[in-house]
Amino acid sequence: MQERVFNFSAGPAVLPLEVLEEAQRDLLALPGVGISVLEISHRSKDFQAIIDAAEANLRKLMNIPDNYKVLFLQGGASLQFGMLPMNLLGNKSADYIVTGTWSKKAMSEAKTQGSVRCAWDGSAENFSKLPQPEEINLDPNAAYVYYTSNETIQGVQFPSEPETNGVPLICDASSEFMYKPLDISKYGCVYACAQKNCGPAGVTIVVMREDLVEASPDNLISVLSYKKMAEAQSMLNTPPCFAIYIFKLVTDWMLNVVGGMDKMYAINQKKAALLYDVIDASNGFYLGHAQKDCRSIMNVPFKMATADLDAEFIAGAKDAGLVSLKGHRSVGGFRASIYNAMPIEGVERLAQFMNDFMRKHQ
Repeated sequence: MQERVFNFSAGPAVLPLEVLEEAQRDLLALPGVGISVLEISHRSKDFQAIIDAAEANLRKLMNIPDNYKVLFLQGGASLQFGMLPMNLLGNKSADYIVTGTWSKKAMSEAKTQGSVRCAWDGSAENFSKLPQPEEINLDPNAAYVYYTSNETIQGVQFPSEPETNGVPLICDASSEFMYKPLDISKYGCVYACAQKNCGPAGVTIVVMREDLVEASPDNLISVLSYKKMAEAQSMLNTPPCFAIYIFKLVTDWMLNVVGGMDKMYAINQKKAALLYDVIDASNGFYLGHAQKDCRSIMNVPFKMATADLDAEFIAGAKDAGLVSLKGHRSVGGFRASIYNAMPIEGVERLAQFMNDFMRKHQ
């Protein structure tokens, strides 16, 4: 087998090696079952044990209150952009805090379902900053307030949730989900597509307060109704069985190898500091995109003063076993996604490569 490289992709992204090895061992036949998880019926007691364990792990790690439902859905965050307003808008309007590409897309999709207001828009500065609390123009009668806690492309991350004064807060946490402890009780809903920080592509985790689940209109298509999906315990139709199985293994790893969310957060902070220290000490050779008070711990976009050396940087990084570092076209330069499963050794190697590259070209 070819030696594994360090994968800094924004998603689908790196998975823990221990998880991949366990899935590899059991792919032909789950222990005690005799068939692959790829073949197992979602109606079987064996798969029920898998999805129950996945939910139990999530509830334990994130300390989810009993009055919140956990749903394993499909369609990614992009489906949630429309499903949320479809279920929650009613005859009201919703407020959107637009801090990057994904919250902008979410607002655009929500407009197809009803009335939407932009409570703050950071596009004038290419989404390099976050609003101050007094800059957010909220409607006290809104159906909900929506924000993206970590913008994958621009690398801006909220250090804490915005205050909504009782209006339900909805959070797309796709590229930071489970990176640190979170007080779920402050939210009406937190959701995430798994393929960035806690699993493979195919499953979307939705954690939603029961009163919001029950607010789903009765005239929705069943698979687009939170209430009907909750009543069916995420199995109204065939769920993404393999993706849920891997999510279960990832949460096993968080519990038993990492040791919980506090330790996960400490590791993530250390990894991010390694890269930001290189950027800050480079005297302008490397330039970060996000302002310092809202830098993402998960996604680190950066560039050089000119793009002349970009191709050489990417090629040299690949030779050093560091891949998927090209930045998004809207930001340029490079982006290192250092999600939960990225080992600290990978970040150390990237930091060393960045320093060596800088010394070579200064």
